[in-house]
Amino acid sequence: MFGMGNMPEMYNLIVNTNSELVNDILNTKTKKKQERLINQSLDLARLSQGLLKGEELTNFIKRSYDMIK
Repeated sequence: MFGMGNMPEMYNLIVNTNSELVNDILNTKTKKKQERLINQSLDLARLSQGLLKGEELTNFIKRSYDMIK
């Protein structure tokens, strides 16, 4: 048996399929770039809701910095 501390966090995510970003993700040629865009978008959504903290926030900031270098 496991307690509530072992349960993964769950979120409801609504994707606007008319979004230009979603269109860009779907039309991206390489899987690696597609995954990077998905992760960046998901982290940005979590950040906007105050759900991105600790190491995940640090990784998001580093990844964002690397993308604009």
